[in-house]
Amino acid sequence: MRFWVLITLGLVCASSWGCSGGVKHYIVSMRSHQGDLALATGNLQDAQLAYRLALQLAPNDAHARDGLAQVQIRIAAKDYQASKFEDALAALAVASKYDPQSVRVAALRSEIEQARVNRQIVLSNYPTYSETGRALRRSYIALKTLNTKIISSLLRFDYTYDAAQLTQAIRTSLSLQQEVARNTSRLISYRQLVQAGAPTAAGNEPLSPGASLLPLP
Repeated sequence: MRFWVLITLGLVCASSWGCSGGVKHYIVSMRSHQGDLALATGNLQDAQLAYRLALQLAPNDAHARDGLAQVQIRIAAKDYQASKFEDALAALAVASKYDPQSVRVAALRSEIEQARVNRQIVLSNYPTYSETGRALRRSYIALKTLNTKIISSLLRFDYTYDAAQLTQAIRTSLSLQQEVARNTSRLISYRQLVQAGAPTAAGNEPLSPGASLLPLP
């Protein structure tokens, strides 16, 4: 439908001077609107394409420039959360091209660069940090099972009025408490490992010499 609108508009304008500017404005507006809709729904790929097509016709269009900058910032944020620091910084470089004064771009770039330094420190102190981190996450997710059992016992008591259900809830709650304490201890050790390379024993004596906290060159 939009194709035929453009054809009709072009035929009407063929005999008029300056009408080509109107057609271009319509196409740029249409592409920018497509970009806005895609950005609103989180479709970054389509939003990026739409804004770029608009800018091919009107490189100085403020709306399309701002839209493309916003897309690149969101792409950078997603890459950052996936630890793709170089890709994130590349996306921010594009965003900066279209919005040089953006405070968000500057702040996110600074955060990513600091995270990159932090990663190097963690890797130098504890190269297998990711495996331990995943194991900790699994342990904390497993706590939901115990919590669900407690709630189920309480719900059954509501219609059975059987105190045995409360006894079961107490037992499960004690198990949950023990697991939380165990996970907390592991979490403390994990923090010490990523910060200094070794956990500390009683008396704050290191179990083994810790690696340097200075960033790698």
